Amino acid sequence: MKGNVLLVHGGAPTAVINASLYGAVTEAKKYAEVDHIYAAIGGSGAVIREQFLDMKTVSDERLELLLSTPASAIGTSRDHLEPEDYEAIARVIQKHDIKYVFFNGGNGSMDACGKVYKACQALGLTDVRVVGIPKTIDNDIAVTDHAPGFGSAARYIAATVSEVSQDVRALPIHVSVVEAMGRNAGWIAAASALARSGDGDGPDLIYLPERPFVEEEFLADVKALVEKKGGVVVVASEGLTDPEGKPIVEPIFQVGRATYYGDVSAHLANLVIKKLGYKARSEKPGICGRASIAFQSSVDRDEAVIAGAEAVKAAMEGQTGVMIGFERLPGAEYKVKPIRIPIEQVMLTERTMPAEFINERGNDVTDAFVEWCRPLIGEPLRPFVTFKNDL
Repeated sequence: MKGNVLLVHGGAPTAVINASLYGAVTEAKKYAEVDHIYAAIGGSGAVIREQFLDMKTVSDERLELLLSTPASAIGTSRDHLEPEDYEAIARVIQKHDIKYVFFNGGNGSMDACGKVYKACQALGLTDVRVVGIPKTIDNDIAVTDHAPGFGSAARYIAATVSEVSQDVRALPIHVSVVEAMGRNAGWIAAASALARSGDGDGPDLIYLPERPFVEEEFLADVKALVEKKGGVVVVASEGLTDPEGKPIVEPIFQVGRATYYGDVSAHLANLVIKKLGYKARSEKPGICGRASIAFQSSVDRDEAVIAGAEAVKAAMEGQTGVMIGFERLPGAEYKVKPIRIPIEQVMLTERTMPAEFINERGNDVTDAFVEWCRPLIGEPLRPFVTFKNDL
């Protein structure tokens, strides 16, 4: 079917969202029926404003740079769209003879993708094909085994906590609390467990939003570890809540799905100082690890390219109202295959850590999680050495 392509980024950027853009553009260029490959410069609102760049005019050299460029090269947004905005987007799609629409984003973007699909149907644009490309560092998109963006964020937190652990092991005089992003899902915090090399390093405690945070238990855990080893490394998710479901630190800002969490790590460090009398400090990498190219996972990047390319293939084969996902294949060797998931199954559906990935006390992950997560971060982390265990 002859027509144009539209690519849209939504939500927070990642280390590999540009890789999906690369995959989609390079695949779309293979089809003679595609005249223009439009990229919305600035997210979903840019579609309404008709701020488009034809990616066919971009040189191959610049396209290749997408694979190693952090964040979003075409710009993204958290635009709050009303019902009339979706109709406006559908009319722009009609005006520019766009037949293939691709939204690359997380839960909110998949919701927008589904609503654009419905708006096109309502306007009689039944030949327009709308496909979602998953992206999130939080790994909270439903149905798919994992989402592009998570593997690199997992690699970053694991490498960072590994280095923090070496510092604390060298000078074991304080408790270090590292805060991980992830909202209501603890996948990123959990990935810090991959920092462990087996000689006592890595995070000592990991707290996830899937389990209620009990202050007394936290302090008891820290006290026991300080008495045993001196220095302690704690990893805490930004979305921790108490047994009543209330955030342990009130969000500083919240509008719609966008939440700016308070300093959970600083709060926990202060608890250690004031209630246990130990030295403590907090670390909050925040967006440093969201789109870090320095810690980009090669597996994550390659799968992001596949997701973009598979989305175009699906649309060209007549598929619409679907999102590309990944199914992990059985066997000792890590392998996945791309799948096509009905968009209704993922629209604003949040996927959190399953019970089998969290230990009974709720202060660590299980071996099952480590085994599941390890392939996603790509090459093994840099090994370190200590002679403190030689005596």
